[in-house]
Amino acid sequence: MNMKQTGFTLIELVVVIVILGILAATALPKFIDLSGDANQAAVNGVAGALGSAAVINYAARKVNTSNANAVAMTNCPAFTNAMQPMPSGYTIVTTAVGNDATALCTITGPGSKTASFVGLGIT
Repeated sequence: MNMKQTGFTLIELVVVIVILGILAATALPKFIDLSGDANQAAVNGVAGALGSAAVINYAARKVNTSNANAVAMTNCPAFTNAMQPMPSGYTIVTTAVGNDATALCTITGPGSKTASFVGLGIT
C-alpha cells in the first residue's frame, strides 16, 4: 500500500515561525509607543480650533461691536475666551496682537508638545 502523506514538515513550520518572528521584531517598535504622536495630534487639534475660533470671533465683532458673544482679543491667551469650553492642560504663550493684525501664537499641551496658530486681533 502506497500512502501519500499530506501536511507540513517540522522544518517548514519552524521556517514560518522564524519569518513571523523577524517580521514582528521589525514592526513592533513602530506600534509600541504612539502616545507622543497622539499628544501632538491633540495639541494640533486644539491649535486649529483656537485659530478658527479667533477668526469667527473677529468676524462677529467686526460686523457688530456690541455682540455679546464676540469679545476683544488683544493677546494670544485671550483667544481661549472664544472657544468654550477650553480643554484643561494647555498653556498659551502671551503675545500681543494689535487691532486688525495677526500674531503667531504658540500653545503647549500634553507631553510638552507645541503647535502654532494664527490669531487675529480685534478691540
